[in-house]
Amino acid sequence: MNADEWAEIRRCHAEGESIKGIAARLQMSRNTVRRALSIDSPPEDHRRRRGSVADDAEQAIREILAGETDVSIAEIGRRIDWRHSRTLLARKVREIRAECAVTAVAAARGLPGSATSFVGRRSELAELRRLLGRARLVTVTGPGGIGKTRIAVEAAASFRRAFPDGVRFVELASVRSADLLSQTVCDALALEGATAPGGSVEEALVAYLRDRRMLLVLDNCEHLVDGAAELVGRLLEQTVGLRVLVTSREILSVSGEHVLNLPPLPMTADGAGAPELFAQRAAAVYTDFALDDSNIDAVRRICERLDGLPLAIELACTRLAVLSVHDLADLLDRRMSLLTVTSRDLAPRHRSLQAAVDWSYELCSATERLFWQRAAVFAGGFDLQAAETVCNDEALPVDDVLDAVSALVAKSVIVSETVDGRTRFRMLETIRQYGWGRTPAAEQRRLHARLLDYCARLIIEVEVNWYGPDQLAKASVIEANRGNIRAALHWVMTDPAGKESSMVAARALGAARFLWACGVSIPEHRMWLTRALELDSVDVCTKGRILAVLALVQTLQGDRDAADYSILRARELSTGVDPVTEAFAQHTAGLREFFAGEFGPARDLLDAAGARYRALDAGPALLSTLQVHRGMLLSVTGDLDEAYATFGEVYDATDAVGERWFHAYATHGLGLVALLRGDPDRAAALATSALDRHRAFGDVLGTTLMTDLLGWALAARGDGRRAAVVLGAASALWGSVGRQLYGSERWNAMRSTAIDDARENCGTAVFDRAWERGRAMSAADLEAFLFDDSDRDQRESVAEPCGVRLSPREAEVADLVAAGCTNREIAERLVLSTRTVEGHVERVLRKLGAARRTEVASILGTA
Repeated sequence: MNADEWAEIRRCHAEGESIKGIAARLQMSRNTVRRALSIDSPPEDHRRRRGSVADDAEQAIREILAGETDVSIAEIGRRIDWRHSRTLLARKVREIRAECAVTAVAAARGLPGSATSFVGRRSELAELRRLLGRARLVTVTGPGGIGKTRIAVEAAASFRRAFPDGVRFVELASVRSADLLSQTVCDALALEGATAPGGSVEEALVAYLRDRRMLLVLDNCEHLVDGAAELVGRLLEQTVGLRVLVTSREILSVSGEHVLNLPPLPMTADGAGAPELFAQRAAAVYTDFALDDSNIDAVRRICERLDGLPLAIELACTRLAVLSVHDLADLLDRRMSLLTVTSRDLAPRHRSLQAAVDWSYELCSATERLFWQRAAVFAGGFDLQAAETVCNDEALPVDDVLDAVSALVAKSVIVSETVDGRTRFRMLETIRQYGWGRTPAAEQRRLHARLLDYCARLIIEVEVNWYGPDQLAKASVIEANRGNIRAALHWVMTDPAGKESSMVAARALGAARFLWACGVSIPEHRMWLTRALELDSVDVCTKGRILAVLALVQTLQGDRDAADYSILRARELSTGVDPVTEAFAQHTAGLREFFAGEFGPARDLLDAAGARYRALDAGPALLSTLQVHRGMLLSVTGDLDEAYATFGEVYDATDAVGERWFHAYATHGLGLVALLRGDPDRAAALATSALDRHRAFGDVLGTTLMTDLLGWALAARGDGRRAAVVLGAASALWGSVGRQLYGSERWNAMRSTAIDDARENCGTAVFDRAWERGRAMSAADLEAFLFDDSDRDQRESVAEPCGVRLSPREAEVADLVAAGCTNREIAERLVLSTRTVEGHVERVLRKLGAARRTEVASILGTA
């Protein structure tokens, strides 16, 4: 009898089950049950156990479930030769299944949704699977509008079970500079992308991906092909299990690259392929539309004229609101004939796409065309307010913008998406580039400047509203417009035409003390601040503010040497000119001393800064920031009563006004005090509450800090396995933010104690597995692990060849066995491990009643 069995016996007996019933169900003697009921503690201290027998079987169970999610508990027991309590096995299987469900949900979250079904690419999808089984880099290439992104999304969703560490989709169309490639990938991984001082974002990315089996999808690389090739080459060289799927109009020309040239949709005799796509999209415009003998020839003519390009077909279908299929075919015949004469220099597929886009453009009203051109300035999508602000003037009044947006959505030029009750709009990159190409250079400069004004206003508004009920809404706007902010700042800092707008960018960045908490990662925030210092004609006051914010960011990264210089320069430039910035620099100096272990000077500096904030009436945001930092300092110096009072003051004040971000940090602080007072249960509850309240913000730093506290509390109360997962996740996230726990020796010592406790609690083997599982988590994965209660994905349907029930995967394996493939060849084709395939083959043979592999073909009727 082990600790788990002792606990199970006592629980069942307390619920009224008889000794005889317990013994029968747990498959043990009645004397063992009586002995368990006679002792008040388990055979060995359950807080220090080395793991149960179920833990020892965990890896084998995981491998079975990875290959066949629906397998019964009895079948699992048979395969692993389970000789212990069935209840223990059932509990372990449920636990692993729940974890797998969370991982699946998190993986799916990383993929963009699609409002339309996947049509006519099954053979290409199968080829893509085959290529990914053979190669670590596959590039899907083809002209604009042929469906590269769509098949990449479908592949990522279909293949994600083959990648234990998930699938991540990175959209690069809105990235203007190759310098931001690594950062954008880090953002998609919810990594933040920072490293320890002296490192680079790319090094952090390599470190994170080094031992992970993950599929990374890089979409729309053609405008950054050299930078993408360099990054992908390094990632593949320095990782083991990473596979990369790229979509680009131009191949990367990297060693080991396999290329899938995506062909047009086929014109099949049965109406599948391009006609099928046409029918589905036409039905969205004209609900009674269906392919039949009366229209199939006209549909084929249309699809042939458009060379089977999905985007061109979808644009043409919007015309069915006013034209019949036959009228559409006739008009398109005339247009394509004209274009063939006037544009002989274009490849046929480019002519097809240009014909469709040109026609869509010409059928727009003058107002709609003008808005199409102007909306092309947005790099990361836009909402109605952004469109009205950036695009309006006398030629396009605000009142006309909504009508123009609505008309272009109806014409499939603009895509409308609603998430969490907010509607945003975007253009496919091909459509956006077309509109931008129609925009005169002078107009492009004016639109860039207006976009910068708009983004600068968003940044300043989030600072003004950082303490109060509108805080989260303003922060969410920043996160949604991250692509636009990048594009605007890149323009002002790289394009000579942007120099006149230098002060607009500089003032916004000088005000942006909390931009890093709004989805713009700490390293990217630091990059823009550093570049802003190089802008021409920035006044002394603004430069001092930029340096003060930069010092805070550097301090949070644990880069104390760089922070020293920034603090010094900020204080020099702000003294006698900007007293609030001077006090803020003093505050940051205190924080820097705290992390360096100089607690006395740190307290003096923080107290002096607090007094100046109050005297200057600097506002609740700065004062709350200081109180949180001061409470953290008091906690590690043992002044727990004062720390509790300090955090409590912030907690009560923020709760009274509906503020969330500081409230989450104050809740974390109260949890820290509870832990130091010896109450790990309350500490864990407060840490979880802080994370729950904080997760709506794009603040990976805060998530990491609060996760670490939760791990400490779980370890202290004896929940070693869960603590290991949480601490492993925190370790990975700290590695991406900067130095672990800001480089504070005192806090890192507390963390080491928690790690040692968790390892002793559950045993080294269990701890190591749980730690690595946590290390593989991104911030999004961690959130799913802690908070997602979704049910597992619906079970897959089964196939029944010859009346035998096979899962879809088993049926696929059976076909390959029948074709004479070895296990290794099957694993490569299906992107599975050889061991998983061995299990599938064994089950297929047993279910089919086959003694040898060679019998499978005759049983399936394929011999």
